[in-house]
Amino acid sequence: MKISLEQLKDLRNMTFASVADCKKALEEAEGDLNKAVTLLRKRGLEIASNKQDRAAKEGRVEAYIHNGNKIGVLLEVVCETDFVARNAEFCQFTKDLAMQIAACNPSYIKREDVPEEIISQEHDKAAYYKNHCLLEQPFIKDPGMTINDYMAALLAKFRENIMIRRFARYKIGA
Repeated sequence: MKISLEQLKDLRNMTFASVADCKKALEEAEGDLNKAVTLLRKRGLEIASNKQDRAAKEGRVEAYIHNGNKIGVLLEVVCETDFVARNAEFCQFTKDLAMQIAACNPSYIKREDVPEEIISQEHDKAAYYKNHCLLEQPFIKDPGMTINDYMAALLAKFRENIMIRRFARYKIGA
């Protein structure tokens, strides 16, 4: 099947994956954009799981102050090289995460961070994780994608370990 340049461009804009990965995914999905997105996200998660053990000693500290100066966020995201830490897409990722934290007020980064005594009291554990764990939340700029999916796309593109190390959210009066 012949893949059009427009399909390739659309998929790349949706997933941040490389042109070669987008072309391969579109060919495997026989031109179906939604299937190609699913394939790329799955590959991104596989790449992410393989890279978790690698040392991430570079990165960025991102600061975000919401309009009105009532909410502020400090966020640390680490990666393996300063090349990636200075990359425009990585910088945009950290800015997006800081805005996500300001908007959605997560309590934890991932579900493994939730204390057992808290999650054992919840009736709907999946909903709790989705509301309180940053990686499980729908991305505010694209609700069809979670923060974990967004990060997996970057992992697949840069081919190095990226981790959200910690964050703090400040709100006046809270």
